[in-house]
Formats: sequence, C-alpha cells, structure tokens
Amino acid sequence: MAVEHKAAIASPVQSEIDFDRASGKQVGYLRLPHSSHRSAYGWLPIPVATIGDGDGPAVLVMAGNHGDEYEGQILVARLIRELAPAAVRGRLILLPMANYPAARAGLRTSPLDGGNLNRSFPGDPRGTPTQVIADYIERALLPRVQVVIDLHSGGSSLQYHGATLFAQRDPDPARQQRVLEAIRAFGLPLGFVNDSPNPVGLLAAARRHGVLGLLTELGGAGSVDAGVLATAWHGLLHLLGHLGVLQGALVPAAPPGETRLLRVDRAQHYVYARDDGIFEPLVRLGERVEAGQPAARLHAPDLPEREPALVRFAAGGIVVCRRVPALTERGDCLYQLADDL
Repeated sequence: MAVEHKAAIASPVQSEIDFDRASGKQVGYLRLPHSSHRSAYGWLPIPVATIGDGDGPAVLVMAGNHGDEYEGQILVARLIRELAPAAVRGRLILLPMANYPAARAGLRTSPLDGGNLNRSFPGDPRGTPTQVIADYIERALLPRVQVVIDLHSGGSSLQYHGATLFAQRDPDPARQQRVLEAIRAFGLPLGFVNDSPNPVGLLAAARRHGVLGLLTELGGAGSVDAGVLATAWHGLLHLLGHLGVLQGALVPAAPPGETRLLRVDRAQHYVYARDDGIFEPLVRLGERVEAGQPAARLHAPDLPEREPALVRFAAGGIVVCRRVPALTERGDCLYQLADDL
C-alpha cells in the first residue's frame, strides 16, 4: 500500500485568524487539538497575531521556540500590543509562544512529549504536539513570508554575553550581502555567521523555503536583563524598518550599535564536561582565551580525596556563552567560544 506523503496531509491546527486578510490587526490562537485525561476534546491555545496594512514584505517574528527563554516572548508580545496597522507596510506574523506547552511550563522542551521544537523540523502533521507545531510553522507560515526572526536566549542552563545574533552563510553573493546587511541593521553587539544550519532547526526550514532566517541569543540564565531587552527592542525595530515592513516614528534612526562579526567552529569552540561534578568556571563571559588555557574545574565532593578534573580550552576565542547550573553531568556544554570572521 502506498504511503501518503506528509505534504498531502492537512494540518490539524486551526487558526482563529485569517492569514489571507490583507490589512488590520488580528489577535487569537492557533488551536492544536489535544485530548487528555482532564480535557477529552480540548485544544492547545498557541497565541498568534497578524498586523498588516497593504502590499509590502511579510515577516514572521517568533519566540518561545524554547519555553524557558523569556526575552523574546516579552518582545513579541510587546510588538502585538504596540504596533498599529498604519505603522506596518506589508505583513507581520507574530508568534510569542511558538511551543506553547513548553513556554507555559517554563521548560526548554514540551512537558507533553519532551519535544524540542528547534530540533523537530520539518515536523509531522500526524506526530506529537511538538512535531505538529513544527509542521505548521514550516508548511503554513514560512511560505507566507520572506524573512523569519526567531528570538532565542540562553534559557535556564546557559547565559550569553549580552545580545547576539546568528545567521547562516549563503553561497550566493547577493543573498549573503543581504544577510550581512540584516545583521548590521539589527545592530546587536555580536553577530555569528555559521556555515550550515542544523538540518532539523528553524534556520534550515527557512532555507528550504528561500526565506532569510535570523536567530538571536539574548542573555539567558533563566532571567531577563533590562539592558539586553532594551538593546534587542531597539535593534528589532530598526531591523523591521530596514526590511521595509515597519515605518514611521517607531523606527529608530540608527541601530543600537555596531556588530562585531564572528564565526563558531563546531569542532573546537564548544567545551563539554567529560566528568560529572560541580562546575567551577575559571573565566568570565566576554573574556578572550587561548588554546590550552584552563576553562573550569569539575569538583566531586563525594570523592573528597580526589583532585577536581581540570577542563581546558581546545582553541582560542571569545567566551560568548557559559553554563549556568553548577551541578553538571558528563556531556553538558560548559562554554561556547567564537572568533572573528
């Protein structure tokens, strides 16, 4: 018997808003059917909004891809509240809690299925709740836009050095120039250009649809930093103005600052724990380190006679991210470095 292709299967998600309506502001929910013990015929309410006023570019701004990353959820909700259709030329689609079950619980992954939305693309309309959400974003939302801005932060387990931006290198020179111009228009202190996206992440989904994809990392540590939030808000408004979807007095005259362009070497710039223990960091965020320099000690209080394990950096670079919880297991990421592009 022939297997039905996913593309031919309709998504079970029902939208309360009309994505084909050209103008005005609509706020509602994407209804994802979910049957549970406490609610046999229920649905999960994924907040969504559109703001538009005539012809122009279309941009998706989303947050809550990981539920314990709060800065982006604040920013997207603020866009929904404060932007009027008259300030928009084209269309904004706004998704403040993309993986709603995870965001509602304040967890990186969904409590319903353990799903990591940014490791679930292209998704499956007949799969788990996280897979269904990924499928809806990939098949219903990305084809409607030219740009997607995915607002992440370090979440509960990581902290980034201020506000940073990730984008993917494009082999086409004209498209690559567009990527660099968007990075500079956002104006966050650090900008990373990676060679290839994670094949199951949102940036890979964007590339499949010919959509310019940008991903931020805004602080983290399970909290919200007012300075990082203010910089990201300024940069986001300036970027939307640069893209031509936002106009008027809300668009800042200049980005919040100049962006230092960096690269991340996946083989050498990530530092992992090879032992269980209590993580003692030996360097600070933003510090420049050299290959072989001590990075951390991992203490084992249950073996008090044993010296702590010493972790060293395999390469030089700038410390752009570090682990937050002290209690650490083998395989946990302790640091991420980056170096000038």
